[in-house]
Amino acid sequence: MIQETATVNNVGENWVEVTSEIKSTCSSCQQIDTCGSGQVAKVFPQKSLSLRLSTDSFKPTLAVGDKVVIAIPQDKLLTSLARVYGLPLAFLIAFAGFGQVLFGQTTSELLTIALAIGGGYLGYRIAQYLENQQNHQANLAPYLVKKLPSHDIPVEIHHA
Repeated sequence: MIQETATVNNVGENWVEVTSEIKSTCSSCQQIDTCGSGQVAKVFPQKSLSLRLSTDSFKPTLAVGDKVVIAIPQDKLLTSLARVYGLPLAFLIAFAGFGQVLFGQTTSELLTIALAIGGGYLGYRIAQYLENQQNHQANLAPYLVKKLPSHDIPVEIHHA
């Protein structure tokens, strides 16, 4: 499972709203001035992501300001990534190969390229359909794992 620390912003009856800071490692990289991602990271400052999560199966009581750990199942995320990136690429390659066999050297390569692009688009649409299935989206929903202990140590003031 992939975990992230978040801060509780709002608490409801069966839900909690948390905010997690979006982190970029670009600020610590030596190639920030020559990298395209580094340039984008400079333009868009770090932002936060707010989520509303169910607390139905979460036992600890939460209050505003508490730190919690949220998670997404890693296997479900990897399956989703394989679909989103793999299906269009696989269909593009398969249709390009099919076009090469079908048209060969007899006609222009434009027909093979057009068939490959059509296959890539078909793979994209299939991946989009599979990702929009209700049960798949529910499997990718983040959930609360645990409440982190508070590190607030009372400070004693000694009068002289």
